[in-house]
Amino acid sequence: MLMKAASQSLTEQLSGRFAQRIRDRLLAPGARLPSVRQCAQQQGVSPATVVAAYDQLLAQGLVEARKNRGFFVRELASRDPVAADGAPVQLNAAWATATGFTTSRAHKPIDATALIRGMFHKVSNKPQPGMGVFPPEWLESTFMPAAVRKVTGTRSLHEFSLQYGEPMGDSVLRRALSKKLATLNVHAGPENIITTVGATHALDIISRSLLRPGDPVMVEEPGWAVEFARLTALGMRLLPVPRRPDGPDLEVMARYCEVHKPKLYVSVSVLHNPTGYSLTPGSAHRMLQLANQHDFVIVEDDTYSHIAPEHATRLCALDGLQRTIHVSGFAKILAPNWRVGFLAAHPSLIEQLLDTKLLATLTTPALLERALALCIEQGQLRRHAERIRTRLDAARSRSVKLALAAGCTFAAEPAGLFGWVDTGVDTDALAQRMLDEGYLLAPGALFHAERKPSTLMRINFATTQDATFWRTYAAMVRKM
Repeated sequence: MLMKAASQSLTEQLSGRFAQRIRDRLLAPGARLPSVRQCAQQQGVSPATVVAAYDQLLAQGLVEARKNRGFFVRELASRDPVAADGAPVQLNAAWATATGFTTSRAHKPIDATALIRGMFHKVSNKPQPGMGVFPPEWLESTFMPAAVRKVTGTRSLHEFSLQYGEPMGDSVLRRALSKKLATLNVHAGPENIITTVGATHALDIISRSLLRPGDPVMVEEPGWAVEFARLTALGMRLLPVPRRPDGPDLEVMARYCEVHKPKLYVSVSVLHNPTGYSLTPGSAHRMLQLANQHDFVIVEDDTYSHIAPEHATRLCALDGLQRTIHVSGFAKILAPNWRVGFLAAHPSLIEQLLDTKLLATLTTPALLERALALCIEQGQLRRHAERIRTRLDAARSRSVKLALAAGCTFAAEPAGLFGWVDTGVDTDALAQRMLDEGYLLAPGALFHAERKPSTLMRINFATTQDATFWRTYAAMVRKM
């Protein structure tokens, strides 16, 4: 809240608030600031104060004014040319087109770093509806510290610390993962499994191994914005495939295959992010037929397997890893900072994938991998996941009731960790207003390959059980 008695003027406070959000990437490049009138009403200050604050942001080079449109956060990419004094050069349209430079956000990829910083920046001590993980208190356990202590005895500590680990990953963990995958009807021997620094690293290894800049890649839309940004940063051409309750839009996928001949399709088959959809057997079989017919690989991101229903349909189980690669990790369910993930692939791909891993990280931390193996072998991970699922079911029930009471509708049947909610208002604008109240939202625009206005938002069922949040949300929506 802006305070008249503060040591800074109201103008300085307001410009400082926006400047901090821009630097923390909570306001992404291309984002439009509220109009002068809107901002004055929201902050309880005069329009003159807002104009002065926006002028300060202009002077700092953080925003730009667009005629008859308003103020927008500037794109300060490293590619932007600068003058000799370090000031950004103002580009005319013809020069920008000729040289490949542009200040238009519409022609630039989503900033992955901006999204990660924004989603994990702690804006307050309140539960954060937009977060993509379970609250830390949900993940607390006694068995994890015990497993670490067991593998850090003097002899083991020397063994793990004084030499590089196995290139493929700790053999004990890979055997445990092989048995765990078998319970999902995904059959992969330890020799077909490579451990990684989290599931995101596994996806990166696959992309760098199988793709080259300019290659077309099919992605689900809505989908995981970090994956869109990562693939775009590698120079890939994204082909968004609408995600439906039973799976991808197969007609769109077939047209892409005929016209663009994509090399890869990245899919979250089970408890899709952000909708919560899960693949049906009929859709899965048709997808595999397309993959065989058009010669592309399907990467199945099974990040949410630990909280998924039993016997969920998985492409890797139906296909036997012939045209599919299985990816998963343990950050969501167990230990985010352990950064242990893995991939399972056909034997013909393993050496190529391993070479890419070695070039990036050499090996992965064997000590934590061995500790995780203990958690799996002793059944502690399974029991922990069961407790999380039970707790999540109760949280989802409460959150759904609160969301409906606040006037939301669900665009997808609530399932898993996330809800895909229709608010009826522009959620980019709503997200900025809720930041003032200490809440971080995940607006629907983040989940599209090309950012566009949306009335949808993703909520985390574990962090939206607070009636205070929903009252604040409803009050903000009424003002819009």
